[in-house]
Amino acid sequence: MNFTEKIKSDKILNTIIENFHNEIYLVGGAVRDFFMGIDSHDRDLIVIDEDAKEFSLRVAKLFDAVYVPLDEENKIYRIVMPNKIDYLDITNPIGSLEKDLMRRDLTINALAISLRNGDLIDICGGLTDIKNKTINYILDNNFVDDPLRLLRIYRFQAIYGFDISVDTVEAVCKYAKLIKKPSVERVNYELLRMFGGKYADIALTNMDKACLLQEIFPFVAELKKVPPNSHHHLDLFNHSIETVKQIQIIYENSDSNVKEHMDSVDFGGHSRLAHIKMAAFMHDIGKFSTWTIEENGRHRFIKHDDIGAKIAQKFLKEMHFSNKQINYICQMIKNHIYPSSVMSSPQITDKIMMRYLRKMDRNCVDNIILAKADRLSARGPEITEQIVRQNIDSLNKLLDFCLNNIEILKPIPILLNGNDVMKLLNIAPSPELGAIMNALHEAQISGDVLTLEHAREFVISYKAKNF
Repeated sequence: MNFTEKIKSDKILNTIIENFHNEIYLVGGAVRDFFMGIDSHDRDLIVIDEDAKEFSLRVAKLFDAVYVPLDEENKIYRIVMPNKIDYLDITNPIGSLEKDLMRRDLTINALAISLRNGDLIDICGGLTDIKNKTINYILDNNFVDDPLRLLRIYRFQAIYGFDISVDTVEAVCKYAKLIKKPSVERVNYELLRMFGGKYADIALTNMDKACLLQEIFPFVAELKKVPPNSHHHLDLFNHSIETVKQIQIIYENSDSNVKEHMDSVDFGGHSRLAHIKMAAFMHDIGKFSTWTIEENGRHRFIKHDDIGAKIAQKFLKEMHFSNKQINYICQMIKNHIYPSSVMSSPQITDKIMMRYLRKMDRNCVDNIILAKADRLSARGPEITEQIVRQNIDSLNKLLDFCLNNIEILKPIPILLNGNDVMKLLNIAPSPELGAIMNALHEAQISGDVLTLEHAREFVISYKAKNF
């Protein structure tokens, strides 16, 4: 299929051709994806012979679409189609079309196709780089103009698995410190796109080699200080990256229902898979500050899960992640040992597994996948293949239980609220009340409290024993 046929087969682009006589070019990612055989829902257009705003308004009216001015100063406008899946970003070239392409981040994104005649504009060798699966930058000054382009290099590597040219790596090393200049919201977007990629572990490793990773994640320096030990064949930094890799492998080998769950976008505009891989990279950040070595040489990291969740919460807040994203990632970090602890009980019952399911709720699948990835990434001299297999088998059992019961799981009823407990016990709002309410909730999760009468007896007894 040639370019003209490809454009005509695209309903949106063909409608524009039929209704407008402007000089219009499809540019950037949509062109790149065309050459790679990937369907694209976002199409970037450059209109040469009309003001981009006026043209965008006419396009929006034609499609009965939503017009969104993204950047009035630089004349960038978004047209969101009625299906809310497809959209167009429309702008005028900065200077000539050729100069505009030269201002882009990577050669593979500096391609343009004329909608009128299908001519390809490739002044940077982007098509050759696509064929050779290579990421090349264009100009040093483009990184200075927008340092976020440094991170985009690794986002594209994570998604496509392309190699990065030596010259490009050297340029990243040169400008790595500039990554602090873009807004943290823009950095977050690129990070989660990267973590969502199949080759995120490779991208993380190469970001570190180019001195970019630590500029974004300061805790990387501490991860590198914790060496291998009897339970871990890798140092903590490489263990963290290996855990990201193992999550991707587990995902690829999972059933369709697990994949569908991990592909769902429930917070932050990115998949659960992207978020759990970010949590995997951070799951042991509490180990350095809790690290002790006993007389027998054993390395201990007591409560590193709790400490790690607190460190992560502070970092994620500073990076302006949403509350839902922070709660999810921190819950994963705090509970990454929890599934294995549940399944190490002397006698594993449905009641024990149901308690886990009630506590983790919809996040149980994600949490078990993280636990499995953590286990597969830690194979020190004391960890036999039998230990690994038994742990994975038990986690698979817990996963099956959760998948079979999660849809019938009913919300825990509120048997007594705070006012009820204060009246019953004749106490005022206080930490004591909070502790009692938490204990009651845990008792309901465990199935030890099922009725209103049970709840009253429980709080009276709990207060007598603890206060």
